[in-house]
Amino acid sequence: MTIDVSIVIVTFNSKAHLAACFESLRQYTQAVSYEIIAVDNASLDGTADVIKRDYPWVRLLRRRTNGGLSAAVNDGVAASEGRYVLALNPDTRVEEDSVSALAAYLQEHADAGIVAPKLLNDDGTLQLSCRAFPGYATAFFNRYSLLTRLFPNNRYSRSYLMDDFNHDETRDVDWASGAALMFARTTFDEAGGWDAGFFMFSEDVDFCRRVHDLGRRVVYLPGARVYHSIGVSRRAPARIVVARHRSMWRYYQKHLRRNRAIDVVTATGIAARCVLVLAGQGLRNLARRR
Repeated sequence: MTIDVSIVIVTFNSKAHLAACFESLRQYTQAVSYEIIAVDNASLDGTADVIKRDYPWVRLLRRRTNGGLSAAVNDGVAASEGRYVLALNPDTRVEEDSVSALAAYLQEHADAGIVAPKLLNDDGTLQLSCRAFPGYATAFFNRYSLLTRLFPNNRYSRSYLMDDFNHDETRDVDWASGAALMFARTTFDEAGGWDAGFFMFSEDVDFCRRVHDLGRRVVYLPGARVYHSIGVSRRAPARIVVARHRSMWRYYQKHLRRNRAIDVVTATGIAARCVLVLAGQGLRNLARRR
């Protein structure tokens, strides 16, 4: 039987969230044929054993070491058979047939390379999930920056965060969150897959950018909705902080590099930011212990 959609879910210590994700997909995905491939990144909480025992209809791939999100997605796609692939976080769930809606859009729009659903927080509120491509100003106007927190309505932050449009409208975007991205297998192959050099963070930005470079559109489709418990998969703060900043540097090297002087300034800024974030976390942990 031909499979329409392969749903690739990378797990790491995700045991507590498997039921909501798997069961919602099984209940609501009706209009397409599909398979679910779970790629476990050497979880320490028994996630892989739970999948094998409780979800025999999910195909399980066990990685011996945690090689990062992108490498695991690539493994899942390599083992899949669907015409379309949905890369999906384990801390998500659907309450309608969003998988079929995403696949239908790709089938009807040959110029679309990636389609992303509207993401919702657990309480049903909008989760901003699409962005403009990062540039030099992003260091000052990203979601967590001081300027964005002090002046949330400034035009630079709003432009980057793309919170200045009606999120009930379908539109082209620069990139969308990797929590839920669907793409054709042919697009994945032409783009060269996800860059395994990104352990975690920025792999979705990079993939969307390379799909744009192929002349394909990245589309935000609010008619498909996915609930996302943001941050659930992040269990090792120090490692995550370092991974985030390494990904910043890798993305800069691939897409923004100009000359040696700017490279040095950028590398120094990223390293300093990483040290400051780690120091802040250390102080907060120390205060909690006291």
